[in-house]
Amino acid sequence: MRRFAILVILLAGLAAPAFAANVGFEEVKIPNGPEAPLTVGIWYPTDVAAAEHALGDATQSVAPQAPVAGHGLPLVVISHGGGGSYEGHYDTALSLARAGFVAAAVSHAGDTGKDESRVLQLWLRPAQLHRLVDYMLGEWPQHDKLDAARVGAFGFSNGGFTVLVAAGGIPDLSLMGPYCAAHADHDLCVTLRQAGVDPRLVANVAPGVWIHDPRIKAIVVAAPAFGFAFDRAGLGNVRVPVQLWSAAADHHQPPPFYDDAVRVNLPEPPEYHVVANAGHYDFLPPCGTHLSKVAPGICSSLPGFDRAAFHEQFNADIVRFFNDTLR
Repeated sequence: MRRFAILVILLAGLAAPAFAANVGFEEVKIPNGPEAPLTVGIWYPTDVAAAEHALGDATQSVAPQAPVAGHGLPLVVISHGGGGSYEGHYDTALSLARAGFVAAAVSHAGDTGKDESRVLQLWLRPAQLHRLVDYMLGEWPQHDKLDAARVGAFGFSNGGFTVLVAAGGIPDLSLMGPYCAAHADHDLCVTLRQAGVDPRLVANVAPGVWIHDPRIKAIVVAAPAFGFAFDRAGLGNVRVPVQLWSAAADHHQPPPFYDDAVRVNLPEPPEYHVVANAGHYDFLPPCGTHLSKVAPGICSSLPGFDRAAFHEQFNADIVRFFNDTLR
């Protein structure tokens, strides 16, 4: 009986997730074939003491370059919105790391605040995310701490589009021309017109350029860009669990052309969240003082909306979803 009791205790210990006390962090450059190296931020559980460190406009409590605590850890890769960077969802990455995940976010070359030269070459983004998974599972010095069978992805806006493609989606960019012809006042179409881009020319994309990643077993999608480009056939191969987030007051990507189009065309209903009184950029963490001054459109919320409080729940729901789906 004593041996049986000891066995039960040991099995229980194996089944229960072991959470480290702190979060480790590192920024790396990863080779990307003939393209320029990709800049990546990686957050992970560690037992090393953490301290406050600057990350762009934010401050995070991390232990730089610390060893990973634990083994068999799930991985979540993160894709930022248009003109963003890997830093854009640092609070979500911290929450995942505190819960026992490794979170890796890529700055999408050609679609960052420093370089938007390839923003409409949308097929580059899923290819870059695929490269990130390759690196994390095979080349990252601490890759032996990961469970390659438990990989998820999170994406916001252009990143939401990216993870839908990574999970099997095939967009039809020929729909962009008719969309802008019918909705010339929508933000996407105004931006294209101001840039001198004919939306009909974006359609010249062969279906084979879209890179999928079957290693990704679950996705979280927040306010996906170009949602109207995914019809039922285009999302027919997205068979992984999906958590989909919509901002009820999203005037940048107005309903029903984005989140709603994705929701109704997925082959299985997603776990769907509509955030009352939220705008598009409320899926980004609260801004620091400097960013609030230089980018008020991104940092401002509607009266009565508490972005910090929302992110506490948002991040908790994301952690819970990946805990449930990456078993």
